[in-house]
This record gives sequence, C-alpha cells and structure tokens, in this order.
Amino acid sequence: MEQNLDQKNVAGGAISTPAKTVRANQVPWKERIAYAMSDFGCNTVFQILGTYFLVFCTDTLGVAAAATAGLFALTAIIDSVDGIFWGQLIDRTHTKWGKSRPYWLWFTIPFAIFCVMAFSAPSFIMGSETAKIVWIYIAYIGAKVLYSAINIPVTSILPALTSNPKERVTLSTIRQFFGNFGSALFLPLTLPAVIFFGGLMGDGASGSKSASGWTIWAIILGVITIIAMFTAFFGTKERVVTRDSKRSVPMRESVKAIKGNYPWFIIIFINFVFWGAFAIRSSALPYYFKYNLGQEALGSLTLLGTTLQLATTALVPFFVGKIGKRNTMMIGMIGTIVSQLLLFFSEQMGGNVPVILTAVVFFYLSQGLIGALIAVMLSDAVDFGEWKNGIRAEGFVTSFSSFSAKLGMGLGSMLLSAVLAMGHYIESTGANATSQPDTALNAISLGFIWIPLIGYILSAIALYFNNLDKFEDQMASELDEKHARELSE
Repeated sequence: MEQNLDQKNVAGGAISTPAKTVRANQVPWKERIAYAMSDFGCNTVFQILGTYFLVFCTDTLGVAAAATAGLFALTAIIDSVDGIFWGQLIDRTHTKWGKSRPYWLWFTIPFAIFCVMAFSAPSFIMGSETAKIVWIYIAYIGAKVLYSAINIPVTSILPALTSNPKERVTLSTIRQFFGNFGSALFLPLTLPAVIFFGGLMGDGASGSKSASGWTIWAIILGVITIIAMFTAFFGTKERVVTRDSKRSVPMRESVKAIKGNYPWFIIIFINFVFWGAFAIRSSALPYYFKYNLGQEALGSLTLLGTTLQLATTALVPFFVGKIGKRNTMMIGMIGTIVSQLLLFFSEQMGGNVPVILTAVVFFYLSQGLIGALIAVMLSDAVDFGEWKNGIRAEGFVTSFSSFSAKLGMGLGSMLLSAVLAMGHYIESTGANATSQPDTALNAISLGFIWIPLIGYILSAIALYFNNLDKFEDQMASELDEKHARELSE
C-alpha cells in the first residue's frame, strides 16, 4: 500500500517524510479466528465472575457486603502491581512460541480452577463467617491475578501479529465479536443453568441461591475457557519481529516508551474509568431487577442484549474506514450516556419496562463500538512509543491496559459494596427471600444508574483529545521501514 505523506506536526515537532510503503502483512482467516478465541475464552467465565460474584457472596454464602468491599479494595491494590509484573515478564520472555503466546499455555488451567473456587461453597467453610471470607479472598484474588496472566497477552500479542493498522482493526473486531458472543451466550444462561443444576443436585437452596448449581456451571465454563485459550495458543503466530522483540527490554527502557505518549495516557484513563463504570453497572444489575423492579427473571433476560453488541462490533471496520477510530468510539460513548439517562427517566415513570428495555438496547449497541477499539488504540500506543522514543515494549505498554481496567473494575465493585453497606442492604441466604429498605433501593439505583453515568461522561471527554488518527499512516509507514532496516542489519 503506497502512502504519500506530507509534513506533519506531532507533539510540537515537524516531521517531513517522503513516500513509503506499508506492507499488507495480512493474517489468514484461520489465524484470525484462533486469535478471536482468546477473548472468547477470557470472557466465558470472567464476565460471569464480574456480574455474579458479589451476588453469590451475599445471597448464597451470606457474606456481609462490607466484607466484600474489603475484598475488592485489596484486589484493586494487588491488580495495581500484578499487571505491570506480567507485562515485564512478557518483555523478558523468549521461547520458541514467542513472547506472549506461552502465557496462554502456562496459566489458563490455573485460572479456570480459581474461577471454579470463586463459585464454590465447600462444607468446611459454611459454618464459619471467617472461613467463608478467607475462601472468597483466596479464590477471587487468585482468579484476578491469573486473569492478568492470560488476558494481557491477548492485547500485547496484537502488535506482533501484524504491523498493518487496518488489519489490527480487523483482528480486534473479530476478537471482540467472539468475546461479545461469549458474553451473549453464557450470561443469559447463567441463572437458568444455576437453577437447573441446583435442582438436579437438590442442595435445599431455592432458585439462584443454589451453591452446587453455581459450582457445576462454573466448572462447565472453566472447561470451555481452557479449550478456547488452547485454540488461540496453537493457532496464532507472532510474525512482527523487531530488535526489541528479540531481546529482554529492561524496566528503565520500557518506561521510556510512555514518555510523552499522550495516546497511551488517554486510553489508559478511559480503560480505568469506563470499565470501572461497567463493573458497577454489571454488579448492580441483578440487585436492581430483583429488588427495585421485583423482576429478577427480566434482569437475566436483558443480558440477551449482549447479542446486540455482535451487530455493532461487526460494523466497526466500516465505521472506522468512514470516520476514524476516535469518532467511532465516541459514538459508542455517547450511546452509553444516553442509555443511563433513559434508565433515569424510567425510574421517574415508576420503573417503566419499555423504557428500560430501550435503554438496554442503546447500551449494548454502544458497547459494541467501544470494546474492539480499546485494544487497537493500545497497539497504536505501542507504535507511538517506538516512533517517538525508539523503544518498543509491548508487554509493559499494554500491561497497563489490564492494570487500569482491573483497578477500575476492582474499585468499582468495592464502591458498589460500600454503597450497599451504607444503604443498609440486607443479606439473604438459603430459601429466605428478603425485601430491602428504601435506603438500600436508593443505593442500588445509585450503583446501576448514576455512578456509571459519571464514568461514561469522563471517558467521552478524555477520548475527545486523542487525535492519533490524523498521522497514523505516517507512523505506520516509518515504523515499517525501521523494522525492515533492523532485520536486514
């Protein structure tokens, strides 16, 4: 692909570049699907963990909301360290499989085991509040740390799969499509599956409070996760080879990759705020439909809206080709804001179900335009760091994606737990159905509508200042020539 480049002003300096060639570097369809299975595998059980873990703790185990707030706070602190740790390991990894791929082979099975633990209630912990708290702390923290081990490579490998910006959009779109498909398939099935398996086991708990039902469902999802991640490992190839990809990049050099890297700072901030808002909304959803609306089944049904993400995710390359990455994501951001405002209006009308369903439609359609592009923009930040500073550190730069998202999600879940505790939420276990006081209902509404709304607004404001689309072709062309020169040397 030939690009005629004019003089551009970037970060205060003028860069004049003659015409250069950017290699097509296309990835075959078989490998595209294999790469997409990585997100499918991660989302299969992790989305269930993010949506239902708090409900499992309070309504099945009977753990106080205040105790889970402490868990989410501690996890947020740990996540602030482990993401960078995994990123540095990736930058220092040299195997016959590459730098990122082997982590899917090494850590997928341990991750699945801890996710099953997070939805298990062994008999030896049920008689002690302390034992239950220790158990959920070990299981949840283990699952979150190991999620970083397999999810950071999903992003860090993208710059190594292709150097073509358009191919990256295609890869990320297909990956996000499969990830959304995993959510759309398994999230709505979760409560019915838990009820079904709980009934088969006959553990005495009613409906979605069955501990054995949750455990069996988690085992099934864990096995699917292992199959999907191994498919990604065996089906992908790290083909973009640079000087830095063939050596261990020390921390002091890795840090240079983010010096003046404003696209990186913007996308990391968005990752933190947007996914924090998403975590609060997701965790509050079961409570909102169960207690505020009195329609628990409808809450599970709305999760079918995740299928709508598939449509808009599939359209991402088209929109990017017409209006660019930033503007495409901005449409999605505005859509999430509109969805939250519609939820507010539905409350003013006494919980109007048609308006709520309209809000759900807006939310999932908008979500499909956002998720696929975050990974692409992070890959662009890797390129920008090398282009501006001469250092390519895929692991370090992209590890902050997991760090910021998990920190945001951890703090978001902690915030929801704290809000529920302050609202005097009443925990219920076994077959006991519990109504909630008005203070708890207001707390649930705050977590489902207002806190996420603030997060989406802040994300849209930050995104406005990302103008990398304007000189993306020039950057890709110059880096492609640089990599070819390094290989020849």
